[in-house]
Amino acid sequence: MEKNKIVKIGCASAFWGDTSSAAPQLVYSGNIDYLVFDYLAEVTMSILAGAKLKNTDMGYATDFVKHMSPLLSEVKKRGIKIISNAGGINPEACRAAVIEEAKKAGVELNIALVKGDNLVDQKKQLQALPVTELETGQTMPDGITSINAYLGAHGIQHALEQGADMVITGRCVDSAVVLGPLMYEFGWKADDYDLLAAGSLAGHIIECGAQCTGGNFTDWHLVENFDDMGFPIVEVESNGNFIVTKPNGTGGIVSFGSVSEQFLYEIGDPQNYILPDVSCDFTNVTIKEIGNDQVFVSGARGKPPSNTYKVSATYLMGYRISIAVIIVGINAAKKAKVSAEAIIKKTERMFSDNDWSNYIDTKISIIGTEATYGDNARHTQPREVLLRIMATHEQKEALILLSREIAQALTGMTPGFTNMLGGRPPVSPSIRLFSFLLPKENIRTTVDFNEKQFELEIWTTKSNNVNSKNTMPELSDNIDNPDTEVSLINLAYARSGDKGDHANIGIIARKPEYLPYIRDCLTTKKVAEYFSHVIKGEVERWDVPGINALNFLLRNSLGGGGMASLNVDPQGKAYAQQLLDIMIPVPHKIAEETKK
Repeated sequence: MEKNKIVKIGCASAFWGDTSSAAPQLVYSGNIDYLVFDYLAEVTMSILAGAKLKNTDMGYATDFVKHMSPLLSEVKKRGIKIISNAGGINPEACRAAVIEEAKKAGVELNIALVKGDNLVDQKKQLQALPVTELETGQTMPDGITSINAYLGAHGIQHALEQGADMVITGRCVDSAVVLGPLMYEFGWKADDYDLLAAGSLAGHIIECGAQCTGGNFTDWHLVENFDDMGFPIVEVESNGNFIVTKPNGTGGIVSFGSVSEQFLYEIGDPQNYILPDVSCDFTNVTIKEIGNDQVFVSGARGKPPSNTYKVSATYLMGYRISIAVIIVGINAAKKAKVSAEAIIKKTERMFSDNDWSNYIDTKISIIGTEATYGDNARHTQPREVLLRIMATHEQKEALILLSREIAQALTGMTPGFTNMLGGRPPVSPSIRLFSFLLPKENIRTTVDFNEKQFELEIWTTKSNNVNSKNTMPELSDNIDNPDTEVSLINLAYARSGDKGDHANIGIIARKPEYLPYIRDCLTTKKVAEYFSHVIKGEVERWDVPGINALNFLLRNSLGGGGMASLNVDPQGKAYAQQLLDIMIPVPHKIAEETKK
């Protein structure tokens, strides 16, 4: 291994639908060794399954081919290798599409596939076992549209060892597209747990694209040139330490705050972050600014991985509709509420006349009244609101009826109905998530390269660390007596995200001396009360002393989670923004300091 070797990896996509500007920026200005793309969310897998049913040549993230096509010659010339999970449920078709574009560009590419995640053909066997849902313990339902295991990085590593220029995978954990190249470049072994944890952290920080370079950042007012956001690059050393940066001259910001927020984004227990290749302990990770748009990250620790893969299935459960209407005038919010309740009541009576069941679920939200804040709303009397009606039903015809009947409100209910956004709303299938664990020995991971199939032996342990408990001692807070209070935003950065039906909120103190006051105020009880309008489970809290932070997990707070939820904020993206408004008791000295 080359002494003082640095591997530079840029991430050009955080989701299917991300900007097309990222890949050319990183290729031409990033001076990178690897370009990685992350496309697959659970709902994406179901969409891809539906696409493949209609056309057997579909089932992959077509954006990948569109974004890579004009860059293939430049990528080849610069020797940049490409890693992407764009394969979805049809990696063969994805590879064929890329090869076709490469032929047009006069470029020869060695493209490997990593397969084994797609288990949809085994649904009958899985139902017979039976597998049970992680949260509810229920058995697998009918109507399954996709079943995919979250694979790790070993397949990517092996594909690169075979000489691949490009590796296309199906479902793998998001961070694996970064860890795989690092294992290959540095020769990291399956039991180099600290190194695997460090590489996974590098992947985790850049997997959401510009979210670590100023996107979705608490101090957004410090970010320049949102129109030309820089996409992230990690410069990784053989010991696992790395620098987070972005191409010179691009917009955005790389700072302690922006990287720390992304570090805690969408994780639960930071001492036991479970991935297929390693169980990570991130509690003592440190993040330090070392230059302009350069942040140094170190301190990740690893433990043996679990002996299971997490598997996510999606299934159809009836249909759903989303209605949005603008209502204007005096008492706009009250008019919206009265009309919405009347529409639901009327259509349920019509359902009865047709011998149809009632709605599975409905949700009326009046945007403009701080509906997402629940009892924490600062009540006003807006003269313009957006009425949002969400509904699910077993039968498509029932929601088509609702779609028609909403129009009657324009002339037959309260005044001020001005515009139905998007016209008469369509009805779509309601997709739900079913997650479970499956022993690794039940899943065959293969690499498809140069018309050969290589089956990998995935090293595992007898133990399962999934249920490991946090053993970190509770910290004690020594604080001066507070005599005033300030908003949390004055004291901390914060970001929130979703983990199924749970939401996490990471709170990072702007200065170490602020943390004791934040910890003293933000108890699990306090946070549960603040979010009582959405939370149905418990609140957990963990310390992250390496960056003077707290991480909260709000269980069952998303109305069933992204695909199933009827909430205005189905992924908890705004929960941190709401919590930043809470008042924290502090001494007068700190209050004055934060005003500067």
